[in-house]
Amino acid sequence: MYTVDNYDVIVIGGGHAGCEAALACARMGHRTLMATISLDNIALMPCNPAVGGPGKSHLVYELDALGGQMGINADATAIQMRMLNMGKGPAVHSLRCQSDKIKYQHLMKQTVENTENLNVKQIMVTELKVEDGKVTGIVTELGEFYGAKAVILCTGTYLKGKILIGDIDYVGGPNGQRVAEHFSQSLLDNGIELMRFKTGTPARVDKRTLNIENMAVQEGDTHHHAFSFMDEWINRNEDVCWLTYTNKETHEIIKSNIHRAPMYSGKIEGVGPRYCPSIEDKVVRFADKERHQLFVEPEGTGTNEMYVQGMSTSLPMDVQYAFLRTIPGLENVEIMRPAYAIEYDCLNPTQLTPALQVKHIEGLYSAGQANGTSGYEEAAAQGLMAGINAALWLEGKEPFILARSEAYIGVLIDDLVTK
Repeated sequence: MYTVDNYDVIVIGGGHAGCEAALACARMGHRTLMATISLDNIALMPCNPAVGGPGKSHLVYELDALGGQMGINADATAIQMRMLNMGKGPAVHSLRCQSDKIKYQHLMKQTVENTENLNVKQIMVTELKVEDGKVTGIVTELGEFYGAKAVILCTGTYLKGKILIGDIDYVGGPNGQRVAEHFSQSLLDNGIELMRFKTGTPARVDKRTLNIENMAVQEGDTHHHAFSFMDEWINRNEDVCWLTYTNKETHEIIKSNIHRAPMYSGKIEGVGPRYCPSIEDKVVRFADKERHQLFVEPEGTGTNEMYVQGMSTSLPMDVQYAFLRTIPGLENVEIMRPAYAIEYDCLNPTQLTPALQVKHIEGLYSAGQANGTSGYEEAAAQGLMAGINAALWLEGKEPFILARSEAYIGVLIDDLVTK
């Protein structure tokens, strides 16, 4: 085993949690390494390239107030902004931003690569090193050792990830990325309890094959917005989204093929976060609904890929084509990327303190989707808090814990670690 370097903090993962955690530690003056499976997928948005919405926008505002990066990044890469729930009271108004997927990634990559005290490396971590109940570092698949006083786990959906589409399954992470096949065992060997979770994503469809005249246009707000308190309220609208609906024929196709969905055939072992139910779940659980609302949204200004929000599924390809083509505006649609379910290992978050530290291993923290949540904003909020608390722990200071009465972040973390 070759010792490469020693750090104050190592952050494992370069998603939304990993980026915020690494930036927080580095900005608080601690020498930090962010280890990611792929440098090309830093801050990847494997589901919808959107930030905010009900509940989530509050998290982004709080992140920004605490020095996080997500709000700044969303403002800089927005292609549409809308304030939702304007027909209701101000307590539920929530800003939502459709971002350019590639520009968001590139800007965050540029940010982390140019932050003082922060090194970014493409590393596959295979082992967590713990001695006498204290974390000491990590080992990579190439036999490298990186020492650390603190480690933050931000593994997302990459621990033993498995993609499922109908009766087909294969090892893989979001967008066909590599997964961490061996790191789960190291966590288990160190007494960390893991669970099996699943989530999913809709198909990406070709904009050129849409009949946009059969859908309702959803334009951005004429009133200007911003997530970050440091950014100007300017017009960021560069593109539009479209609104359409499922119908009785759509539902009949899904119901008649429900036995081919991995969730219903028993192929999927894991449970899922309550957020983002699949279209199969919606059709079965809300059988009285004659239609379900869908948004067809651009993934960016430089691509024809469109995201069909509300149509997450793991049904086989013939069924995906069949039900999509029953929907107004999608009658001749071509799929560019299939919808899929992904199953992965995650931590039981009741093993964590309110500071997001693993209770029985000193210096080890966990944040993000691997704590059982779903959503970029929830991940980023946890990452920021884990990063702040790892930095405070290194300084011998008390942890920074937000109460339920103080912040949405406080509610999020308290629910995770207690429930």
